[in-house]
Amino acid sequence: MKNKGNKKTAWKKNRKFGDIMGGRSRVKLKDGIVKRLHSLPVPAVSDDLPVFIVENASRDYYFPISVDDVRNELLNYSDDEISCVTHIWFRRHNPKDEVQGYSVKGSGVCAVVLYPLSVDRKICLGKSRPSRRVMKWYEGYAVILMEKGEWTARFTEESAYKYYMERLLPHEIAHCMAYSKGTMRHSAYRNENYADNFAYSHYRIGKEV
Repeated sequence: MKNKGNKKTAWKKNRKFGDIMGGRSRVKLKDGIVKRLHSLPVPAVSDDLPVFIVENASRDYYFPISVDDVRNELLNYSDDEISCVTHIWFRRHNPKDEVQGYSVKGSGVCAVVLYPLSVDRKICLGKSRPSRRVMKWYEGYAVILMEKGEWTARFTEESAYKYYMERLLPHEIAHCMAYSKGTMRHSAYRNENYADNFAYSHYRIGKEV
């Protein structure tokens, strides 16, 4: 007779570890952030890094920041922080990907990918009231309100620019740093918490552009 006492305890898959901000809109422990694929070529030795790639944002979306904006902003980072970034990709909106941005590493590439913002300058946060952590992430950049049964973060033209420069960009650069240093964890919460804290420390809320 089989000894039931040796039966392995099943993993609990319904644990909630907290709210994920930055490039990702919600907690997804299997969101594949460590397994994302890319089609970017490895930079040539003669290329100036990072290499910028810009796609058409489409009619309903736009990028609040430009290549020149980002290139100038990178001057405020140390070489240790950005030397690992090979590409910055202004990528066309993907309706299947519920993120504002992400980072990807593999085959000699470590890229920051940014998605455009909708022309009405709002980000949908879901039907549940945003947590204090989500409110903190958008504080100073967007107004959080309920619209048509869904919570949204609304930006102005100026605040959208600052949000991309002071929140999204440093958040994804932090992920590239973690990739290059070998500190990327399997826990999505820990990875996002590290990137969020880097963005918070790099810019204080209300800093002038």
